[in-house]
Amino acid sequence: MAAISPQPTFDGDILSAPLIHTDRNLLACIEPDYKPFIPGNSLRRMSRVLKMGLAAALKCTADSGLDTPGPIITGTGKGSLQDTEKFIKEIVEYKETALNPTPFIQSTYNSVNGLIALQQKCTAYNNTFVHRGFSFENALLDSIMLIQDGEPHTLTGAFEEITTEHFYIKSRIGFWKNESINSADLCQHLSPGSIAGEGATFFTLTGTPSAHSYAAISGFRMLYKPTKEKLNAALKAMSIQPDLIISGRNGDSNYEHFYKELDSCYPGIPQLGFKHLCGEYDTASAFGLWLAAQIIKTQQIAEQWFPQQQPLTTPVNSILFYNHFYGEQHVMLLLERV
Repeated sequence: MAAISPQPTFDGDILSAPLIHTDRNLLACIEPDYKPFIPGNSLRRMSRVLKMGLAAALKCTADSGLDTPGPIITGTGKGSLQDTEKFIKEIVEYKETALNPTPFIQSTYNSVNGLIALQQKCTAYNNTFVHRGFSFENALLDSIMLIQDGEPHTLTGAFEEITTEHFYIKSRIGFWKNESINSADLCQHLSPGSIAGEGATFFTLTGTPSAHSYAAISGFRMLYKPTKEKLNAALKAMSIQPDLIISGRNGDSNYEHFYKELDSCYPGIPQLGFKHLCGEYDTASAFGLWLAAQIIKTQQIAEQWFPQQQPLTTPVNSILFYNHFYGEQHVMLLLERV
């Protein structure tokens, strides 16, 4: 696995890394040194999301111990916003003449996949899903089906970026909180809206465990605009009492009732929210899955990230992950120790 996020998740030990927080209602990624991953002449021409996506994918492949990534499958809700905005601005500025094609080429959703394949000389299956809050989940589902059909492994990930313009537009339609809050207290600050985030997270998936494995995905459900009854039935159908729950609670009072349904289905189970670490975005569930796998692998919770959580006293053999995107796309994943 590999993750570039608003927290220091790319390099170093996350168990000792400090909690990065803000009161701007926007969590931006901590970008690593890209030079070990991307040639300098290419770096100058690449936007942030391309650099983040490519570096996270290459670090993930190296972490897996594999030489080539195999099929490359990703999900993104918005793709490269920076390049899209730049191209649209140039259309207006130059009155549709003498346009630079580079921002247009790099603004396409599958540009990250293409760069990964070019860098790794990979000619295998290559696909990008753009399904709003189900973008990463569909990439994950596609990867699982490929593995069941005989693929030994896949490179699966998600990437998203936030820009000043996009943050402003979404703030006008109520996506973000009107009042400035400390992101560390996000889950305790219940009011309409959440805080913006971004990130790039990649996983190498295989059909059999190895020495590099973090966790096993043993349950997976997606629901679109479920009723209370259907959500309750789906949560209970995960068929196991997990040792820990990781939820996408994001301080948005408009959708808190979904998480209360989760609480009622699993009373007494310790629960962690992760959106105060990465913010809210279309593919935030990829970061949540990364966090869940880290906890299962290390059997530890980063105390500085979750100061109110008691240290683990019993083994975490299973984690239930639940997230939704503005009440429409819901995902449940069950992770188990390998």
